[in-house]
Amino acid sequence: MMKFSQLLVATLLSATVMQSAFAAVETDNTQGKQKIGIVSASGAYSLDRLQDQLAAQADEAGASSYKIIAAGGENKLFGVAELYK
Repeated sequence: MMKFSQLLVATLLSATVMQSAFAAVETDNTQGKQKIGIVSASGAYSLDRLQDQLAAQADEAGASSYKIIAAGGENKLFGVAELYK
């Protein structure tokens, strides 16, 4: 049972590391990168949550990076990001 628990923990940790290794990152430098699309998000209560929503959409679209080009709102925020490979 102890070996199974250790194997399970190791598997979960490696899956987390692999997922973060391929996650899209926010960038300001888009030189030499190919623009592959635009995503938008809304309904966020904080800038961090808005950034998380845009990053998740960038990941789903297969982008290696994204650049937030617009953000605004008062009680609930909205934003737009360009996606790059």
